[in-house]
Amino acid sequence: MKKTVTGWRWFKRILIAGVVALSAVIVGIYFVLNLEINRRQPRVDAHVSAGLGARAIANELIQQGLDVSPALFVLAARLTGSAGQLKAGRYELPEGISTLDLVDYLSKGQGVLSSVTLVEGQTASALLVKLRAQPDLIDDLQGMDQRAIAKKFDLESASLEGWIYPDTYKFSPGSKLSELLGRAVRLQQAELEKAWLQRDPQTPLKTPYDALKMASIVEKETGLASDRGKVASVFVNRLRVGMLLQTDPTVIYGVGETFDGDLTRKHLQTDTPYNSYTRAGLPPTPISNPGKAALYAAVNPDKTPYFYFVAKGDGSSYFSKNLNEHNNAVRKYQLGR
Repeated sequence: MKKTVTGWRWFKRILIAGVVALSAVIVGIYFVLNLEINRRQPRVDAHVSAGLGARAIANELIQQGLDVSPALFVLAARLTGSAGQLKAGRYELPEGISTLDLVDYLSKGQGVLSSVTLVEGQTASALLVKLRAQPDLIDDLQGMDQRAIAKKFDLESASLEGWIYPDTYKFSPGSKLSELLGRAVRLQQAELEKAWLQRDPQTPLKTPYDALKMASIVEKETGLASDRGKVASVFVNRLRVGMLLQTDPTVIYGVGETFDGDLTRKHLQTDTPYNSYTRAGLPPTPISNPGKAALYAAVNPDKTPYFYFVAKGDGSSYFSKNLNEHNNAVRKYQLGR
């Protein structure tokens, strides 16, 4: 009996010693993981690439100026259950950050996002070139032209033209081009639907796609924002009475990439599907990607008697009711007579 009691006492002592030792190890690990990570420069703007594991991320951060221990970083990620949740992105890492803080920071994706601005009135081709030039975007649409991309997004037309909503888009580095472009298309579809629901009941535009075409012309022809409603009224008035639209931007769009910036009489007389001097009605597709203001102007233009306008040279336009008045304005503002 005495031996049994003595053995039990030794077992208890060993157990307690083990618990104390384990506690000390845990406290030690927790202490080390909460120590500030040294950095080789005051500010660390880190880029975490997509598809990397915890150890590879630590090594990448080391190369960018943060002296994090790969072993401790992996341990912290595993202890917190974050090993599979570390997100790619561009991060501005705050001073005093510890290994545990760093794991938490990356698992929550608290990064500095990249951004790209798509400007109103540009063509789909120009916007695609800009998007494909973004170093933080993965081009997963390589080899696909506008027709193929339009089909991918189930657009009602065979062209992507007009369907890209102009805006500033933020995205995590390593995002796919198709994801960002899909957001832009969905936004344009939503804005077009909202504008169409608020259209003038007397509009000669028959479908939302007609409105998108008209808006693309208004976007290209408007030099001053306050003129937008009047510019839209000129083209809607012409469409209503069956006049040719006679707008230079459609002709230029039809000429395509060979256009050198000099619009000639030959261009105006050469028939293409987009030449609004030789063909009646709207072009077969939009000619640019219009913004929200142009969409709403297209379906709700100002009520005016105007059928003509000419640029005054200061960004604004002079609007005329008839051809005689327009010719006088052209002589004044364009020919200086």
